[in-house]
Amino acid sequence: MPLIAKSSYKPPIQLWNGHLQTIIPSLFRKVAVSYVRERIETPDDDFLDLDWCYADGSSKPLVILTHGLEGSSTSQYLAGMVRHLTRYGFDCLAWHYRSCSGEMNRQKRFYHIGETGDLHFITQHALSKGYQTLYLMGFSAGGNVTLKYLGERSGAALNPAIKKGVVFSVPVDLMGSARRLEQWDSLVYNHRFNRTLKRKVLEKAAAMPGVFPTEAVSKARSIREFDNLFTAPMNGFRDVTDYYTQSSSLQFIASITIPTLIVNAKNDPFLSPECFPEALGRELPNVWMEFPEQGGHCGFPPQTGGIQGTYWSEERALAFLTN
Repeated sequence: MPLIAKSSYKPPIQLWNGHLQTIIPSLFRKVAVSYVRERIETPDDDFLDLDWCYADGSSKPLVILTHGLEGSSTSQYLAGMVRHLTRYGFDCLAWHYRSCSGEMNRQKRFYHIGETGDLHFITQHALSKGYQTLYLMGFSAGGNVTLKYLGERSGAALNPAIKKGVVFSVPVDLMGSARRLEQWDSLVYNHRFNRTLKRKVLEKAAAMPGVFPTEAVSKARSIREFDNLFTAPMNGFRDVTDYYTQSSSLQFIASITIPTLIVNAKNDPFLSPECFPEALGRELPNVWMEFPEQGGHCGFPPQTGGIQGTYWSEERALAFLTN
């Protein structure tokens, strides 16, 4: 079943490559969503900030959305999805990784893109509010977290209220994606993430003197170097290779037992060839893989209607959730 051989996505003529399809929506799309924020305490004396957006009516399903690296509920790819889904009767919960909600978290650790404990905590919290149908959705790094979670907790280990998963622009092979971001045409993204991550470490180091290797981290020139110097040792991995190997969702996809859609554009400047496992997609009964030629990274702007309109990814997600 379900490798989707031909995707319906077509980009606008003026956005003719993956970089334009990535950057223009990120910089110029403006989606306003009215969120209700809730803060919940975690078992390890930290907190998670949740942004809720409610559809009209009652007895609604809930979509739990996980943002990408250094993203938030206001990232345009996520806010656009929330706006579209609530129009069609879904409540939405956009939760933030530790340190990504606008306020630094309390513990010395931040987040990493193989850590699924917080996502599980969020799903349990949502169920405690009475929701009986949940869908999980992730973007980029959040897609990796989502797929890994669904694969880890397959079968009876996954709460039966969780019905489907949808992810976009997912670096399912983290080492491959790290190398892709080190190529000359993607260095702008690499440097941007590396800069914001280092800034967070320095901010937290000011509040926790002597805890963080600030001198070494400040010299990191790429995300891979940052992860080797900080993320891996801070989270108990031997090194960046160990971190990426254990955290890549590719090895968990075959264990997913609920209908799940993976959409990765082939011109995505974040993704390596390993992130398009077509042979695996032909074998799996529960996982649909759709690899359009165009789309960029968390882009998929509409062919007509302008960058402020409804995006193909939003229509695609809604179609998968409702069919």
